[in-house]
Amino acid sequence: MKSLKEKYIVGEKGRKKAVVIPINEYRELLEDLHDLAVVAERRDEPMVSMAEVKEELKRDGLLSKRWQ
Repeated sequence: MKSLKEKYIVGEKGRKKAVVIPINEYRELLEDLHDLAVVAERRDEPMVSMAEVKEELKRDGLLSKRWQ
């Protein structure tokens, strides 16, 4: 796992109140959260084999010769 370069904002008593991270790391975290949400939403969907996916892509003309 990538190490974050976070900085903390502390309150008067020295307790951490907020965190500041670089915007690119924030965007990556949001993307990861989105990916996890998609996985969770689809966990009950039936599995499809790679062979089935390739056949469907071939039928639709979307699979290049290189990958057939």
